[in-house]
Amino acid sequence: MKKSAAQMVAEAEAKIETIAPVDAVKLNDPKVVFVDLRDPRELTREGTIPNSFHAPRGMLEFWVDPESPYAKAIFQEPKKFVFFCGGGWRSALAAATVKEMGLENVAHVGGGFAAWKAAGGEIVPVEKK
Repeated sequence: MKKSAAQMVAEAEAKIETIAPVDAVKLNDPKVVFVDLRDPRELTREGTIPNSFHAPRGMLEFWVDPESPYAKAIFQEPKKFVFFCGGGWRSALAAATVKEMGLENVAHVGGGFAAWKAAGGEIVPVEKK
């Protein structure tokens, strides 16, 4: 194995902004969009951050790319996108990837949703679709 997952996450975190969970909880800015990368089962089991946008990790690059037939308009808006997952690994990789694609104003929540909860962040339930 040339690189471990942990090495890839460390490299990604060196290229992106990591927001501490206590600071993320205080972010209340209409120009900031929290992007939940977790699997739908995680959302229904644990809930999510209020007003977050769900973008399953497997579709993210296609949703961000304006030339993709799957492009989502939200990613073309002049916003700051703060990605989060369960523990912060997927979101670090995702933020680095979309930054490489040209989405400049990105960050991720260090420690992910688990850290958000531990910092006292608000959680809203998600119903199964």
